[in-house]
Amino acid sequence: MSAPDPITEAAAAAAVDDRHYLRALTDMADRRSVVTQDALYTDRGVKLVDKGVRVDSQLYDRLVKHKLRGKIEEQLAVEDMVSVPSLVQVAAAQCESDTLAYLLVHTLDGMATDRLLAPVRAIMLTSALAFKLTVMREQHPALFAHSVRMMLVSVYLGIKAGWDERECVPLATAALLHDLGVMHMDPVWHDPSNKVSGAGRKQLLVHPVTAMLLVREQNIYPRSVGQAVLEHHECMDGSGYPRGLRGEQISRMGQVLLLAEVVAAFFEKYAEDAAAQRLSLTLRLNHRKLPADLVAHMLPALQLRAVQSDLTVTQEDAQRTIGLLATALGDWEQQCAGLPPQLLQPPSEQACALVAQRLAALQKTLFEAGSHPRQLVEVLPHLQGDAQGLLEVDLLGREALWQLQSIVNLVHGRWPQLQDSQEVGDIAVVQWRDACAQRLEAIAPSSSPAAAG
Repeated sequence: MSAPDPITEAAAAAAVDDRHYLRALTDMADRRSVVTQDALYTDRGVKLVDKGVRVDSQLYDRLVKHKLRGKIEEQLAVEDMVSVPSLVQVAAAQCESDTLAYLLVHTLDGMATDRLLAPVRAIMLTSALAFKLTVMREQHPALFAHSVRMMLVSVYLGIKAGWDERECVPLATAALLHDLGVMHMDPVWHDPSNKVSGAGRKQLLVHPVTAMLLVREQNIYPRSVGQAVLEHHECMDGSGYPRGLRGEQISRMGQVLLLAEVVAAFFEKYAEDAAAQRLSLTLRLNHRKLPADLVAHMLPALQLRAVQSDLTVTQEDAQRTIGLLATALGDWEQQCAGLPPQLLQPPSEQACALVAQRLAALQKTLFEAGSHPRQLVEVLPHLQGDAQGLLEVDLLGREALWQLQSIVNLVHGRWPQLQDSQEVGDIAVVQWRDACAQRLEAIAPSSSPAAAG
């Protein structure tokens, strides 16, 4: 059972599904003055709304029933719209008060804030994208703050990698716009307490494509900007999405964005000291998934905060984490025992071949990092009473469990109907996937944020 091409599917449907975005827009119009600059027409020429009419949420039902002529953002005006100067102001405020931005500023040499903000001042924003960012700021403020944070982290990595100010401008642009597609997703994705799985994850896999299409249709940015937006959830080992690119197949700007996404996610999920410590461990453990040279630029900033945190872990906590990891890996070995070897070998497009490859790569990484359950179980008896050592072992184990969760999510996303298959390899994958997901459910609140949008 081969995986569908997410680019082909999304290009046909993602950009035209404006239901959730239109809901956010019209809800914003209840609080902000949004007025039509021109009359709104359907694509068949039927007038929906006159020029100069104030928009509100009551208009939603009329708008969502029709395909509009032109882009709605180009036909509306809103008070206090996002602009480049206002973006610079928000970014400057983050440099002063946001923990992550503070670390970046204090790791750069001389005039650090000015160096981070200079490329932001040179960003070009069309009125359509400025309007979309205004909807994001008003209706999804955490997503807007994340986009600005991503922009600062990306510029920091660009500077540390030797890029000049001019080269950092498209990088800052891509980082700022990378999550436009999230506004076209069901609002359930904005609720951190809601866990979406199975076929429902398709929207998550598609959102980078939606954002790329929105960027490219502006026709003012280098193609590299849209490409980087598309790639911000890829991974160097091929385990990312939407295309599963590997290594140098990912553009350099895309590599910056994928690392910035992981960095920002940790500081948005955890308290500041815990975030730096957990992220430092994650970057060292995931050396195959992330661009090593860029990781090397990020680690010094984390050392300013990667100190012993208030987190406490008992011997039993660490043993339970390592036990869950060992059980999940052992279950797959048992599932594989009765399968024909050719089902587990590339270039097979079977789901079981992908799971086998991902788990083999994970186990190799764990062994190289000294954090495979066979290694950690030998270390645990020597850590009795060592709070910091137990904490680090538990964090390593939980990061590996998150990587298992990412494999489960990948299977759900690429093969949502797998449970209906009668092929022996697919049956093995479903049995392992479901058992693994049930065990991982118990640790979901403490799982890694590296898979965040």
